[in-house]
Amino acid sequence: MNFENIYIEEENNIATITINRPKKLNALNKRTIAELHTAFKELDRDSETKVIIITGSGEKAFVAGADISEFAHFSVKEGRQLAAEGQKTLFDFVENLTTPVIAAINGFALGGGLELAMSSHFRIASDNAKMGLPEVSLGVIPGYGGTQRLPQLIGKGRAMEMIMTAGMMDAHKALECGLVNYVVSQDELLPLCLKIASRISNNSSIAIKHAINAINAGFKYDVNGYASEIDAFGDCFGTEDFKEGTSAFLEKRKADFPGS
Repeated sequence: MNFENIYIEEENNIATITINRPKKLNALNKRTIAELHTAFKELDRDSETKVIIITGSGEKAFVAGADISEFAHFSVKEGRQLAAEGQKTLFDFVENLTTPVIAAINGFALGGGLELAMSSHFRIASDNAKMGLPEVSLGVIPGYGGTQRLPQLIGKGRAMEMIMTAGMMDAHKALECGLVNYVVSQDELLPLCLKIASRISNNSSIAIKHAINAINAGFKYDVNGYASEIDAFGDCFGTEDFKEGTSAFLEKRKADFPGS
């Protein structure tokens, strides 16, 4: 796919995906969702890519929501299909990606934008960022996992209030609630993401993959997270990364993980 609405930069085993629709405040339309799916899929398959950062172009918005003009006249059936396809193609896909994904929230993250950030494995925000799920003000509810992931991250009561009031939360409140891990200035945002990504990239990509799967299992109603952890822990013993990691520890040297 030739990308029109995103671009990718790669350096030191870290890929940065930038959503580039500045005139639309980086709103998610069908084309952008499809491009993001392709980008995440290709990067996840690339063994050289250890971490992915997702952000928006400019200084105003990460993603200021979905492109409402595309679905304003949808039927009930079309609305359900829109949510189901979107969750499968992008939001659930990102959450279950085996390559770590960091959301660099550089401005407004509203509606689908916040849902994309919440699908990422963790979030870092600039101090001008504002986050919210304003869908009820349009007569609809969050459809890309927002009603599920927001309570997991900030608690049921806060999520209920935030969704029902269609209100926005600033970056410092988001930090206090655990929605984001850090708040820094615009200039410091990507450097901090890259610094953390670099630390992640030094570790075993195979172990990180198993950790992501085990952590996610704990939030699924039909999966025993503890059992998933036991299986994943055992599987690690059969990897070359485990052999290298334990050997390096015993030999008092830095591990050079093969990623297998």
